Amino acid sequence: MRIFLDANILVSVLNKEYPLFTYSSRILSLADRSEFKIFTSPLCLAIAFYFSEKKSGRKEAKRKITLLAQRIHVADTTGHTVTLAVTNHKILDFEDGLEYYSAIGEKCKCIITEDTKDFYYSEIEVLTAKDYFEKYL
Repeated sequence: MRIFLDANILVSVLNKEYPLFTYSSRILSLADRSEFKIFTSPLCLAIAFYFSEKKSGRKEAKRKITLLAQRIHVADTTGHTVTLAVTNHKILDFEDGLEYYSAIGEKCKCIITEDTKDFYYSEIEVLTAKDYFEKYL
């Protein structure tokens, strides 16, 4: 299964934010299983780095992002992705639109986020980390 991780999932893993870390870290560990392909966007990585740096400092944040980027796939975010996000009148949050179309571009079946309501327009499944864990694992 191809799944897309929103920035808030990555932040919870990098900063060990409980109780979300309990589920988000398990979902991230699916990257080690051949039947799963885990994606995120460059934008999500940048957001995760920002919050990790605030908590752990720049050097540690770079180390964490490097490890994370080695385990998961980075979705392409192109000019076409931007155009789709801007022209879809249902999308109110540009960042979420970029993430959504990055996930679509990689043929992800699901977006995992703690802000499911932000993806109300999604044509693919959107679940919290806990809901994904309970439904699929």
